[in-house]
Amino acid sequence: MVFFSHVIEYLSHLKLDTWAALGMVAQGLFFMRFFVQWLASEKAKASIVPNSFWYFSVMGGSLLLIYAIIRHDPVFILGQAGGLLIYIRNLHLIHKRNGPEAL
Repeated sequence: MVFFSHVIEYLSHLKLDTWAALGMVAQGLFFMRFFVQWLASEKAKASIVPNSFWYFSVMGGSLLLIYAIIRHDPVFILGQAGGLLIYIRNLHLIHKRNGPEAL
């Protein structure tokens, strides 16, 4: 119970500004990639990665990169920038294979 009181006290002192709100939205978009992947896999009864996974990855990763730049966090910046290259490359390969209708 002491742990929870410390968590509540910590959360009550957090300052949520516009950039923190952007970070929350970005994290929500980033989470959605796992959610849509899970739903698609459950529907197919097999592990699959739908195109929407990559779109949510790009959207969430882009916003998280902006957030990391604003917060001056080099570790977070490198992680998100590297990930974005992979997400964009996967969308490029999907578009190349399936044509414009894949977007």
